[in-house]
Formats: sequence, C-alpha cells, structure tokens
Amino acid sequence: MIKAIDPNQLLTQMRAMQTQANQAAPMPAEQNLSSGRVDFANLMKNAVDQVNQTQQTSNQLKTSFELGDPSVNLTDVMIASQKASVAFDATVQVRNKLIEAYQEVMRMSI
Repeated sequence: MIKAIDPNQLLTQMRAMQTQANQAAPMPAEQNLSSGRVDFANLMKNAVDQVNQTQQTSNQLKTSFELGDPSVNLTDVMIASQKASVAFDATVQVRNKLIEAYQEVMRMSI
C-alpha cells in the first residue's frame, strides 16, 4: 500500500534543504582578491563540477530507492532529481549564452 505524504514533514524537509543551500560554501570568486581578478576557467569548472555532483547524488538516491532502501523516501529522490535537472538546464543555458557571445565577438570587424 502507498504511504501518504505528510505535508508538514515535506515542508520541514524543504525548509531544511533551503537552509542547507543557503549555508553552502560560496564560489571561489575571492581567489585573486588581491589583484581584483577572478579566474573564469576555475569558476566555470567549479560550477560544472557542482552540477555533476548534484546529478551523481540524484542517481545514487534513485538507485537506493529502486533497490528498496528504507532510509530513502520518494520525496528525497524527486527533490534531488529536480535539483539535478534545474542545475543541468541552467548550465546548458549559460553555455548557450557564452557561445552566442563568442560568435558575436567573432563577427565584429576590427
């Protein structure tokens, strides 16, 4: 039989995840703070690595849930899946904008 989802428990979990996301370590934009420069390549690499980690976590939760792990519930799996999906979609959009900007610069005459 399917167990009903308690809205209060779901809301509590969502608030806990929001707090956790707000307390996440900031991006390493302060790397070259003394010179006032940010290493764009490292910034992008870290962002892609975080998206990859989010996707791996989502896949691990899915696998655990499918194998019947009682410590993993469906709401955690679905939230992790949506986080991974949104992170990936945002990364694709950033990539598309970077490609557009590069193409625009290449079309400029000197």
